[in-house]
Amino acid sequence: MAHEQQQQAAFTLLQDYARRGREHGAELPSQDEVREEWGGIGFRLGGVRCVAALGDVTEILTYPDLSRVPRAKTWVKGLANVRGNLLPIMDLNAYLGRPPARLNRASRVLVIDQVGVHAGLLVDEVLGMRHFFQEEYSTEVGAVDGAVAPYLTGVFRRGDGDWHVFDMHALAASPQFLKVAG
Repeated sequence: MAHEQQQQAAFTLLQDYARRGREHGAELPSQDEVREEWGGIGFRLGGVRCVAALGDVTEILTYPDLSRVPRAKTWVKGLANVRGNLLPIMDLNAYLGRPPARLNRASRVLVIDQVGVHAGLLVDEVLGMRHFFQEEYSTEVGAVDGAVAPYLTGVFRRGDGDWHVFDMHALAASPQFLKVAG
């Protein structure tokens, strides 16, 4: 009999906890709103802030030692030996018809592996991982340099400015990008 009374008391106590939780739970913010996020790697090309989808960049390197490639386009910087694999390094600014990237401590190489193209892209600076909410996205990229425009799929607009979405797949599939011989 005492055991049944203990069980009843415990059950009553749990019911009281549940009731108080529901009463105070009404004061908490609703968890129903789920905001969809998009993540990418931020980088700078001249004065343009860009972001590439996380899955499009396989690695970020400091500028490596290079072997020159004779008779290659001026935007082909050379070949790097990265862990025993040859990686062509391209100056993305120069490829896009902009002044070539100036090498400094902020310069980085974004490694891509898209549609059979394995390459390193020299950029002015990597700005780290960036996360955006889908409602910040627009397909209207605005006024941008004409050479960059074919590779931009949209822009994330927020208080700290615009982040242009750079499509690495479109770059790797571009016939001009694949023609490296000068």
